[in-house]
Amino acid sequence: MKNLAKAVLSVMAEVQGMEKNSKVGAGNAAYDGTKDQDVKDVFNKALRNAGLCMLPIDIQEETQIDRWTEESQYGIKQKQSVFTKVKTKYLLLHESGESLELAGYGHGIDSQDKGAGKATTYAMKNALLYAFVTPVGKIDDTDTTHSNNIEIPKVNSKDVLTACKTLKELQQVYTSLSKQEQVKHVALKDELKIKLK
Repeated sequence: MKNLAKAVLSVMAEVQGMEKNSKVGAGNAAYDGTKDQDVKDVFNKALRNAGLCMLPIDIQEETQIDRWTEESQYGIKQKQSVFTKVKTKYLLLHESGESLELAGYGHGIDSQDKGAGKATTYAMKNALLYAFVTPVGKIDDTDTTHSNNIEIPKVNSKDVLTACKTLKELQQVYTSLSKQEQVKHVALKDELKIKLK
C-alpha cells in the first residue's frame, strides 16, 4: 500500500481546498456551495497526475415516491416527490495495482426522475472531498434548489382513508387523524367499513 499512500498524499498536496463559487437557493436561505463539475475537474487532474482512478463498484439505492393531489387555478393536479438515497462504494485504484475501497452517501429529491442522479452525484462528490480531506466549509447540495424551497406535500385525509385496504388499517389511519378531521370524515369512515368487511 506504499504506492497508494504516496499517491493519496500527492493528491492531497495538489488539491488543498475548493472555492464555494455557486449560489444555492434564494433569499435569506441561500448559501454558497461547490459545484460538482468543479470538484470533478480538479480531482480528475490530480488523480491522473498521481496515477490514480476512482471506479464506482457498488450502489445500494432506496427510493420513496410520495404522490398527492392539490387544487390549483386549473383544477385538481397530481403531484409527486421522488426521494432517493444511495450508499456507494468506489475502488480507488493505483497504477501499481494497489487499491482501496471508499464509501459514499448521498440523497436527492426531484418531482420526476432526477433524484437518483442527484443522489449519486452527491455521494461521489463527498467521497472525493472526504477521502482527500479537502476543505470546503459546510457540506453543500448537488443542485441549485435549497431544501427550504422544496414544497412539503400536503396530505389529503380523504385520499389517505380511501387508500386503506383492511379494517385494521382504516382504524389506525382514522385514529391518527385530528378530532376535526375525524368529524369531517366520519361518514366516509362508516362507508369504508362496510366496503372492507
